This record gives sequence, C-alpha cells and structure tokens, in this order.
Amino acid sequence: MPIVQYGHHQVHYELTGDPGQPVITFLNGLTQNANLWKSYAEYFVPRGYRVLAYDMLGQGRSSKPVIDIKLAMHADMLDSLLEQLGIEKTHLASISFGGIIALDFAIRYGHRLHSLTAMSTFAELTPQLDLLGAVMLQGLADAGLPYLQSMLYPMNMSSAWIAANRERIPAMKRAGYIGNDGYAMQNLMESFVEFQPLTPELHKIKVPTLIMNGEFDFFTPRECHEVIRSKVKNSRLLIMQHAYHAFTLEMPAVTMRQLEVFLDQVTAGTWQGDQSVWIASDDPTAETQWLPCAGDWMRAVHIGTATPASTPARRKSPTRKKTT
Repeated sequence: MPIVQYGHHQVHYELTGDPGQPVITFLNGLTQNANLWKSYAEYFVPRGYRVLAYDMLGQGRSSKPVIDIKLAMHADMLDSLLEQLGIEKTHLASISFGGIIALDFAIRYGHRLHSLTAMSTFAELTPQLDLLGAVMLQGLADAGLPYLQSMLYPMNMSSAWIAANRERIPAMKRAGYIGNDGYAMQNLMESFVEFQPLTPELHKIKVPTLIMNGEFDFFTPRECHEVIRSKVKNSRLLIMQHAYHAFTLEMPAVTMRQLEVFLDQVTAGTWQGDQSVWIASDDPTAETQWLPCAGDWMRAVHIGTATPASTPARRKSPTRKKTT
C-alpha cells in the first residue's frame, strides 16, 4: 500500500501513469476514498496523464486521528504529498468537501497548479448549508455513520439512479462502513466549526478554473457556485444537465468528457476564463460538448421576454342575464 508520512500521520495514495506526464489530482468528497477515482485513472492515463488520488486524514486507508483536524491542514497536507512525490505542478479536480480544500489550496498554493476544477462545492456557508451541516453532524454523533450514509444517498443521487441501484445500495453502504470511521468523519465535519468564508480570498485564484454544478443539486445549489464564478476571473461555470450533487459517481462518462474538454483547452492555451456560463452536453460522444447558457442561469425556470402572441389570453367570464 503506497503511503507517505505527514507528521505523525500516514497518507495513503494511488498514483498511476507514466512518469513525466502531466498529473491530475483528485480530491474526495466527505465519505469517499481514493478507490472511487479508478475509472477516472483508466480514462485519463491512456490520454497521456498521470492520475493521483489519495485518502485525506480520516478517510479510507489514511490515518484517522481522534483529535481535531483544522480545515487548513488538508491543503497543507496536499502540498506535502506533492512535494514527497516529486510533483511540481498538477491539475486539481475536486468535489464537495474536497472542493473546499481545493479552493483553499488554489488560494495559498496556486503556484503548484496548472488548473482547478471545483465541482459541487462552496466557498462560504449559506444559511441553508449551515443548517444542513448541523443536522448531518448531529445525525452522525447521535445515530452514527450508517444513518449519515442513509441520508446522503437520497440527497446526492437522482431517483433514477436510486431505482436502478437499490439492490446494490446495502452492499455499497457496508463498503462505506469498512472504508470510513465514524469518529474520523465527525472530526472532518467538525473542522468547519472554525470555518471562515473563502470568498474574500477567491480573487487570488489565477489559474484556469472550471466550476461544475449539477442542474438539480439542492445540497450545493447554484447560489454556491455563483459566488465562486463571480469572484474568480479566470473561470467558467458549467451546468451539468440532469445531474445532482454526486454526478462524478452517477454520470462518470459525462463528467470525464467535460474534464477532458477543459484540460485540452488549458493544455492548448485556448482556455478563455471569462466568467461565462455554459451547459454541458449529456452525451459524451457528441461533437459539441458545451453550449452557452442563455437567460438567467440562477433560475430553474427559463425567463425570457414575453410577447402578446406567447401569452395565453385571459378567459372571459360568461355574461349573466339580468333577471327581473
């Protein structure tokens, strides 16, 4: 099992691909682990990349300290991991909890990045997110990890995915119990106790930045990603059609194709970080993968200019006869 030492802790990682190729580093969500990026490695390694995935402290096969983990410690640990592996710069792709770490890393260690992809994440706790986080932490502390995982499936996945995978979900939950520790998860979540919004520092992110948000993500909705888009000048927001929070798991082929388009543009020097908003194709084989988003992207209902011809006529009330 490949590991590096970070202070008193061991960090498990998986690095695949030929030395000398550009590296893509993937950052996990809260209850994920490095194994979940294997299909991404299988996709990107033949395309000329090395892929690095690792378990953050408290996850998978990395150390699970029972003392407080400060949020900033995760970005510092990633810097140490890259240093020990001899990786000077990397493309960084992240989701959810890992997205917050990636934003912090891009702010403080931007010189180590070729590009940044932030998926299903946030830079500050909205009132809705604050309450959701408190409920999740309470459920984890009072009822345990099985309760948290049971709650996350319907929050993160679509009804179609749940219907297709319902028989597999119990086994997937058991795998989650093995790969995660309830106390470690609690420590990870408690790192937000002293969380300070990253929004005031987002302007420091200079690298090409792709922000990806599921169309139906109600855990980290559009308002969270709009904050990032509006503050990072070298960015674009890409809306994933039909997608919920965990689209990297539910729609891997579509997600990998969008990442490939972004990385190709960065590598070719054609990336235009103009803070525009795009819609991703839901067909990874389509010739055109991104279309510009028209209208108000903050609305779920398309808002256009109404014309008399498109406005239904008001129904006239029937005329009542006078009676004498």
